[in-house]
Amino acid sequence: MAGESDLQTLLSGMRPELNAGHYVFTTVEGGVPSGVSPVATVAEDEGLTLVARREEADAAGLAYEYVAGWITLRVHSALEAVGLTAAVSRELADAGLSCNVIAGFHHDHLFVPYEHAERAMAVLEDLARRSGAGTG
Repeated sequence: MAGESDLQTLLSGMRPELNAGHYVFTTVEGGVPSGVSPVATVAEDEGLTLVARREEADAAGLAYEYVAGWITLRVHSALEAVGLTAAVSRELADAGLSCNVIAGFHHDHLFVPYEHAERAMAVLEDLARRSGAGTG
């Protein structure tokens, strides 16, 4: 099934879901350490960035500074869709919340400061409600 590309449909139907747990961004040289199952990886010149559960990073002795809550937008967004990341990021920024976005094939994933994850969910749910109010 093709992903959705209409911005209003994406926003009104994004159905944000807060995944359980604490997630961290860390970087390693070489491969993924034993016992770590990252939810995302990004290959950079400086090393391999891992987004992983905090307890796995701790057990592997990995350093990190940022502890995040992981929110999945449950709408199936098309990779070529325009505006979803900007609208969500703008809404969270207006609420004073940082957001790191990773796009998967089916969904967009937001990593927000863990201590503000519930507030971020409320902001996103409000955005979805307001976006759906204009549909018929």
